[in-house]
Amino acid sequence: MIIKAKELFTSYDGNTLQMYREGRYEEYKQYNIPKEIEIEWFREMIDQYSRELSIRDWKAVYRLSSIASNYQDDTILKCVLSFASRNVMSSDSIVKLMYAEGIIEILMKTKKHLDNALVNEAYKSTYIILEDIIKKPLIIDPGHELENYNLKDKRSLNDRATRSIEKIRNDLS
Repeated sequence: MIIKAKELFTSYDGNTLQMYREGRYEEYKQYNIPKEIEIEWFREMIDQYSRELSIRDWKAVYRLSSIASNYQDDTILKCVLSFASRNVMSSDSIVKLMYAEGIIEILMKTKKHLDNALVNEAYKSTYIILEDIIKKPLIIDPGHELENYNLKDKRSLNDRATRSIEKIRNDLS
């Protein structure tokens, strides 16, 4: 029974509101899972998706962001920042944008629960990535098509990067 509860919980990244919207919350609620077990499951998901971070695919970043909506833990941001600082600057323009936007999303969801030094480090790192996108020519690896990310050209990429920089500036002011 606990296995079914865990499958349900993790398939929704711990989002009980989403479970409710899809008519699955009552089923989950019947399992009477203690909060401590849910926290353990959140930590397992964070660990799993942190290991899955990749410049070829950013689904793990989105899953971590989804988890951050329901479980504010600084480990999420630390793992994404650590990966990004080691790998993202040598990647293509789209990867840089996806990671920068992912970091900003995680920050917006968790910053109330983070210490200021980590928030400032995250904003600084993200700002550097976004500035790099704007300053350098458009570089796209095979399989990363602009249209798949609602982008048309270098200008639209720069516009999104600029909007993200504005989010950072607005949040800091």
